[in-house]
Amino acid sequence: MNDLSKTICMMAGHICQTHDTLRQTAKVFGYSKSTVHNYVSVKLKYVDPSLYEETKKVLEENFSQKHIRGGLATKRKYAEEEKEM
Repeated sequence: MNDLSKTICMMAGHICQTHDTLRQTAKVFGYSKSTVHNYVSVKLKYVDPSLYEETKKVLEENFSQKHIRGGLATKRKYAEEEKEM
């Protein structure tokens, strides 16, 4: 297994263990969100198919919760603005 394959598997394993989003995983590993997405959504399928299926489930779960996270972030933003006033 080469270095890129190891990195891809480490990213996927991190996502499966922590249920982090692509953005959170990108920050941890120092890659862009697009690169992490490409690695775990496209390349992982050929490196480790079973890990790909597990990671795909977590990513789908995160995607289904995206609108909730966005609403909570907006709520925090306006709460902080109100404190400042």
